[in-house]
Amino acid sequence: MKKVLDHIGVAVRDLEGSINFYINVLGGELFDRYRSEAAGVESEIAIIDIEGARTELLMPTNNTTSPIARFIKQKGKGVHHIAYRVDNLDIAIENLKKADIRVMEHTRRINKHGRRLIYLNPADTEGTIIEYCDYP
Repeated sequence: MKKVLDHIGVAVRDLEGSINFYINVLGGELFDRYRSEAAGVESEIAIIDIEGARTELLMPTNNTTSPIARFIKQKGKGVHHIAYRVDNLDIAIENLKKADIRVMEHTRRINKHGRRLIYLNPADTEGTIIEYCDYP
């Protein structure tokens, strides 16, 4: 199955400062900005587009339950995840299971842009948080 880089998620402490950097220094454009209080997300998100390449800036909105807050506490701010677009998320998950790669079922969801997504277990990906997603 074909996989294409969809976006990179970056954990930040200061969303405004990060947006300014991505726009004023890197020449990006703010594509969208929204807040998600869904369990397992609990973040304010800014999507920056730089010449067709997307970066999601993720700032936790709850410092006790947000997975982004936990990530920042453990590893500091910086790259949180890499997302790959697949043709069909359901088939991709089945292929992962056949390869003994675990997915984190509790992360499976549809975001506000209609993107279906799930995270792979970092224990099976050399420690990198990888998202698979599709846009049905």
